[in-house]
Amino acid sequence: MSALWLVPVDGSPHALRAVEYVVREAARDAVAPVIILLNVQAPLPSDVTRFVDSTVVHDYHRDAGEVALASARAKLEAAGLSCSAHIVVGETAQTIVDFASRQHCTQIVMGARGLGSVAGVLLGSVTNRVVHLTDLPVLVVK
Repeated sequence: MSALWLVPVDGSPHALRAVEYVVREAARDAVAPVIILLNVQAPLPSDVTRFVDSTVVHDYHRDAGEVALASARAKLEAAGLSCSAHIVVGETAQTIVDFASRQHCTQIVMGARGLGSVAGVLLGSVTNRVVHLTDLPVLVVK
């Protein structure tokens, strides 16, 4: 059975380093892992969404997610690796952990830092929270 790796990406250089790690490791293995890219979009505040059509909000999240996934997909495709890509909306760390569990992933591979905000610095990194929330192995790429 192949390994099933979840690779959360936000378009940051750190996330792309995690994808590059996956490419290197997949080249070493006789059987490449199954790779799932995940982009988690933060929900928009309710004072915005109550005045904006839900289709517009959905399109916004999809478009932003596709931009964040583009470089990661390109790196995997250039290496001859296939992947599935998903865009979901939610609190980033918990959403990553829940998604990995639902997909029966065997490992989460992620960058040490992402496109965090000042709030992210004050509250701790997404990567740190994922490590603490999941029972899965988390490989953190610097």
